[in-house]
Amino acid sequence: MPQVCICPKEAAQLTGTKYSTAKVLLQRIRKHFDKPARAYVSVAEFCQFTHLPEAEVSRALNGK
Repeated sequence: MPQVCICPKEAAQLTGTKYSTAKVLLQRIRKHFDKPARAYVSVAEFCQFTHLPEAEVSRALNGK
């Protein structure tokens, strides 16, 4: 099953940043989309905010 949510560890690997920086990025994404503090961030939301191609991010997360 393909992954649909992004956690800080994966956001850090995708963006080449540290874990703490990735946590802040996910917080900014949640704020941008008016989500609660502990809400999941989807791959689509992550890609829309970071302007990364969704197909490449999904491929990196799912190892294909």
